[in-house]
Amino acid sequence: MNEDIFWQLIDDCTPPTPDPDAEQLAEALTHRLSAGPLATVVGFAEQLSWALYRLDRKEYGNRNGLSGDSFLYTRAAVVAAGREAYEATLHDPGLFIPYVEDLIWAETLLYVPDDAYGRITGEEWDRSTRYSYESYSNTEGWADA
Repeated sequence: MNEDIFWQLIDDCTPPTPDPDAEQLAEALTHRLSAGPLATVVGFAEQLSWALYRLDRKEYGNRNGLSGDSFLYTRAAVVAAGREAYEATLHDPGLFIPYVEDLIWAETLLYVPDDAYGRITGEEWDRSTRYSYESYSNTEGWADA
């Protein structure tokens, strides 16, 4: 799955009504992914990890004393907001502040690949991706300039 397909999938599955914790988005994504081939689930996991990894940087994480989990869930909320919001936030870290201040989280987005995998295979997925989405794993993003 390439980046364009990933963002189109996010867009296609975004509900028309407010979804503050991305629960409806996560369910729609899981449903869509579990109807396709396993390779699509793997591709989605890779793209999601890459998107989250790119936001794992000092200029985002040093704000307001977020815990590692809170920082991860907030980064997931930026991804859940869609490509336009995500790319704008990548270019302007100040756009991350409202997600932090309003405690906008999208933890459920993190479980989409695992849930889709489980629906397809009936098994738990012991996955790893090229990039870790765990907070503070982007060592280059946390290095001193």
